[in-house]
Amino acid sequence: MDHEEEYQEITHCGFVAIVGRPNVGKSTLMNHILGQKLSITSRKPQTTRDQILGVQTKGHIQTVYVDTPGLHKGQDKAINRYMNRTASSALKDVDVVLFVIDAERWTEEDDNVLAKVRYADCPVVLVVNKVDQLDDKEELLPKLAALSEKMTFSQIIPISALRNKNLDRLESLVESYIPEGEQYYPEDQITNRSSRFLASEIVREKITRQLGQEVPYEVAVQIEEFVFEGATIHISALILVERDGQKRIIIGDKGSKIKLIGKEARIDMENLFQQKVMLNLWVKVRSGWSDDERALASLGYQDD
Repeated sequence: MDHEEEYQEITHCGFVAIVGRPNVGKSTLMNHILGQKLSITSRKPQTTRDQILGVQTKGHIQTVYVDTPGLHKGQDKAINRYMNRTASSALKDVDVVLFVIDAERWTEEDDNVLAKVRYADCPVVLVVNKVDQLDDKEELLPKLAALSEKMTFSQIIPISALRNKNLDRLESLVESYIPEGEQYYPEDQITNRSSRFLASEIVREKITRQLGQEVPYEVAVQIEEFVFEGATIHISALILVERDGQKRIIIGDKGSKIKLIGKEARIDMENLFQQKVMLNLWVKVRSGWSDDERALASLGYQDD
């Protein structure tokens, strides 16, 4: 009998929900942890609309981060209801919740998120983001002490996602919660989302960054063509708006704005896909899409 047994490494795999009110840095946090831009970011709240999985595999530990739309109140369009359902569903069947807040202030919307995470059946880590923006660093410790009174968090960790401050500590903590199990994704896969979806999100980010104050949330991007031709990807994207005025703003004077949006989106796509990209954009008015459940479903905004 051969006493040498084949060694099989024990693997770990788990899911981590990143939740919080709009504009606290959830997407920036996931992008920096992964070292790859998957979720779009903007100073404008509620930029993320869908649940996006970011996969990080470090040897025997695979951590699947779930970036979610910000939980919010006060808006009752179909798109807002969809975003809240998406964010709330992320709290189910995960191994740890990262509840992200802004170090500078606690709001009523944070209370709304807190009411939901209280019932999470897993550890909840309070992630206090943007600590680099505090005017007085000495106010951090009293602030953390006050936050600890709100509920029994597994840990409270101050970070700056944008500056990469304390993220290594946060990652180590998260990994300590990841259970043994078979890994869901190949080690080189970084997201569950298709290349078409990521391309549409990149275009939407550039619109939001260029025209955040001028164009409200009634903007959607639909990829009409995504074709590989040799070393080049040909992408055609349709930008949907609700009103003619929004169309004129996105196009800009003599097409100046849409050219800039296209240029910036193409650069990001080439970095993401590691290939040359030929990108064509055009704008179409579809009135009322953001408050029409059927229109949302046709654009891919639907519950699983």
